[in-house]
Amino acid sequence: MLIRVVRMTFQEEKVGDFLRIFDENKKKIRNSPGCRHLELWQDENQKNIFTTYSIWDSENSLNQYRDSELFKSVWIPTKTLFGDRPFAFSSKKIDELG
Repeated sequence: MLIRVVRMTFQEEKVGDFLRIFDENKKKIRNSPGCRHLELWQDENQKNIFTTYSIWDSENSLNQYRDSELFKSVWIPTKTLFGDRPFAFSSKKIDELG
């Protein structure tokens, strides 16, 4: 299992555009082969900063999505809305306390 976190800072006037793109594609992304979970978070204090949190079966599953037409159709227009470079990383869960 792979956890993918992507933190994105948008131009303040472009937040609505990003939310529209995400809303139109979130179910398709979540239903991509190997995607087990998808969340969108908004920074509590800086309302133009969003983070996606997704869980994938494997790095291979994530890479297959990143090579897909769906990813290109979402990422290309999203990139034009950034106010700063995105920050992304992948991790694996070691422990969890409920």
